[in-house]
Amino acid sequence: MSAIAEFLSAEHRACDEYFVSAEAAAQAGDLSRCQQEFQRFQAMMELHFRKEEQGVFPIFEQATGNTLGPTRVMRLEHQQMQETLVEMSQALGSDDLEEFLGQAETLLILMQQHNIKEEQVLYPLCDRVFGVQAGAVIEAIRALSTEQAA
Repeated sequence: MSAIAEFLSAEHRACDEYFVSAEAAAQAGDLSRCQQEFQRFQAMMELHFRKEEQGVFPIFEQATGNTLGPTRVMRLEHQQMQETLVEMSQALGSDDLEEFLGQAETLLILMQQHNIKEEQVLYPLCDRVFGVQAGAVIEAIRALSTEQAA
C-alpha cells in the first residue's frame, strides 16, 4: 500500500470504529450514548469527505485532466452517504433508535461499497499519479484537519 492509500484507508477504519460504537449503543437502547457516538462519527465522516473533496480530488483532477471519472462518482456517493447521515440524525432527534438502526444498515452498505472502490481503485491510482508528490498531498489534507479544529 502506498502513501495516499495508507493514509486514507486508515481514516476509513477509524470512521468504521466510530460507526460500530454508535450502532452498538443504539442496539443496547442507550439513546444518549448513541447520540454522542453518532456525533463523533458524523464529524469524522464529514472531515474525511472534506479532505477528499477539497484536497485529494482536485489535485487528482488537475493532474489527470479528468473531472468526470472516479472523483465524480465518489462525490455522488459522498452525497448519498451525507443524506443518510441526515436521516440518522433526524431519527436520533426523534428518539427513534429503530429508524436510526434501519438507516445505519443502509449507510453500512453504502460505506462498504464506496470504500472498496476508493481503496482498490482510486487511492492506488492517486498514488501512481501523485508519485513523489504524495507526501505533499497528505500534508495538504492534514492541514484541512487543523483548519477545522481552529
